[in-house]
Amino acid sequence: MVYVTYRNLCLVCDLYNVTNDKYGQPLDPNYGGGLSCCYDGTQCKVKNGIESVERHLYLKYTVKWVDWSDSIIPVKIFILDVTDTWQNTGIHDCLVEYDVEQSTTGISTNDYTSTRISSVRFPISGDVVYAVGHQHRGGLGSALYRKDGREICVSKPIYGKGDEVGNEAGYVVGMSTCYPKPGSMKIVEGETLTMEFNYSSETSHTGVMGHFYILVFESSMDSNYLVGW
Repeated sequence: MVYVTYRNLCLVCDLYNVTNDKYGQPLDPNYGGGLSCCYDGTQCKVKNGIESVERHLYLKYTVKWVDWSDSIIPVKIFILDVTDTWQNTGIHDCLVEYDVEQSTTGISTNDYTSTRISSVRFPISGDVVYAVGHQHRGGLGSALYRKDGREICVSKPIYGKGDEVGNEAGYVVGMSTCYPKPGSMKIVEGETLTMEFNYSSETSHTGVMGHFYILVFESSMDSNYLVGW
């Protein structure tokens, strides 16, 4: 199993001392946290009498490549958003983030799972070669299904258990990924895919996300292939 590692925090506007969005417009008083109060130039509040210090940070990385050959297959990248309000109209209206309310029935039902489900019609035919979900703190797991209910990918959050960089306790430090065997996971143009994201509702969470990233090798599918699908 290969994992994607990244950092993600529960963004609360009060911690950033931000009252306007990046366009200078006042934030809704009920907006608890998320992208609208965590943009370029914002920073966490500091105690009275403490001044922030400007620092210069540098990034070092290594780029590797291989010579092009017929064995290299180009893919298309798709980002599916569970907040998409698509209603078979061809128009996608994604909110990018959403809030999870604290459960009022969890104690009696012993269930603190908040589930959000959305469907979208896929624009091309092809083979899925990679898939991964994206969740924030409080995430319990995500899944992407084909029209017939078969799983394309189940992606679960990985929580840190320590205090070192990349393993911060209580935070999502990665998501499990899916690499379907080539040719084993085909999607037909126009097929409806369904995504499901689960979060813990034991406490409220602001500005969470439910995204699925998939890489697809586009292919033409003749009528013989489509029989039985």
